[in-house]
Amino acid sequence: MTLESDPVTLESDLVTRHPLTLTADPGRVIAKLFLPGEEGGELHSRAAGIVARVLALGDDEVDGLAATLLDRFGPRHRDYRGILTRHAAIVAPRVRTPAELSPARTLLLGACFTAEYAVEGAAVTNPSAVAHPDQSGLPAGALRLALSLRAVGEGHLSSIGFAVAVIGPGPAVRLEPRTGPLTTGMAVPVTWEHGRLRALLIDHGLDDEVTRSVLDALDRSLAGGDLEQAFASMPADLLRRPQAAGILAGIRSVAGTLRRVEFPADSGLAQRVLWPTVASESKGMEDARFVRFTAPDGTVDYRATYTAYDGTDIRPRLLTSPDLRTFTTSPLTGPAARNKGMALFPRLVGGRHLALCRSDGETTGLTASADGLVWEPFRPVHESTAAFELIQVGNCGSPIETSAGWLVLTHGVGPMRTYTVGAILLDLADPSTVVAALPEPLLTPIATEAEGYVPNVVYSCGGLVHDGRLWLPHGIGDSRVGMASVSVDALLARMIPRA
Repeated sequence: MTLESDPVTLESDLVTRHPLTLTADPGRVIAKLFLPGEEGGELHSRAAGIVARVLALGDDEVDGLAATLLDRFGPRHRDYRGILTRHAAIVAPRVRTPAELSPARTLLLGACFTAEYAVEGAAVTNPSAVAHPDQSGLPAGALRLALSLRAVGEGHLSSIGFAVAVIGPGPAVRLEPRTGPLTTGMAVPVTWEHGRLRALLIDHGLDDEVTRSVLDALDRSLAGGDLEQAFASMPADLLRRPQAAGILAGIRSVAGTLRRVEFPADSGLAQRVLWPTVASESKGMEDARFVRFTAPDGTVDYRATYTAYDGTDIRPRLLTSPDLRTFTTSPLTGPAARNKGMALFPRLVGGRHLALCRSDGETTGLTASADGLVWEPFRPVHESTAAFELIQVGNCGSPIETSAGWLVLTHGVGPMRTYTVGAILLDLADPSTVVAALPEPLLTPIATEAEGYVPNVVYSCGGLVHDGRLWLPHGIGDSRVGMASVSVDALLARMIPRA
């Protein structure tokens, strides 16, 4: 590895910073299930005592408390009554008889097991940008963007939120209002493709007679494959094996990693929050890199990789959506799907799915897949070669196709853990080849951007090209979001060809 003898560390003069800043809004709250004691790691449930105290209140007091709750919190949440009712149902088995629960008492009981969570209570950062599915009502030359955001709340728990911006005509950019109550949507049924489930179970070390019996029952099912029915149909001899219970628990855990959520049709994109739903992301969904993917038949959908964090381990997961209203999340497997920062190409290349990755933690690599789910070992593409990349390099979102090659925004980490945004150009036909690179950072933290939740960071999860300009939404100090742009032609002209 050879470092530049006289590296340039100053920011490029090509970039324009626009007077737009999106900051965290602590008023953006969701109502989530709250089980008192769990937040402190208590081993015993306190629910029984709480239920008993709610049941002991007089009817008049209950009616008054319920009315106050609806008046205070109802406007802050979509379907507040429904949320409280669902949370009450979780502890309802502790109620002696259903008759004890009037509508008002049901709401009060649910409120005792509900808490508001400010999804942006700490920060909002690391955006990506794609063309919004709705381009109506815009003047010629304008484009509406869907911005994905990493929202960080109490306990550094991250979720995926959204904002909407309009760029153009020309260098103009504006944010649309982020108003109205948030929604985390509703889970809807989704069924595994059996071959995919089989491969995933094998990837988790579950390839034994118990597993094969369950999969065989699913294959023979005429109703789409109900996992519990498959468990029930297992031979008794297999169930008596000492390890059977653990294997079945493992199968159930893996099968539960496929989830689908649907948001109300009348909700705006900025009101939607993708909230953790599986164990692997219980401590956060981080840094979604969205891209509009065009299939060989011309079908277009939205895809994103994001980092799932359970408090100990990180792993990439996949989001797919036809319209940014219904989202399916699923695991990714294979040697390359082992670290943060995967970014999907927007179409097949050579008949295969491609992605950038950073499987070794410090090098930008390229990986391929037959189905977009199981990823092969990565090949190094771009290693640390400049002073602003001494610690590590990675991508800042999906490659952008230009006539000159695949334009890849990179992030480099240098001295004092300073994050900058750079750029490289990959060959269109063979993206494992770097054909040119920008010799200096495109974007680096300036004086007004040095402070934040994490100092000295500018970082993006993806930009796009519109009307000859690269538009780059970016996180600042892991606390807020800005917007920059640069002429694509000027950027390409500044890049130095690789020998």
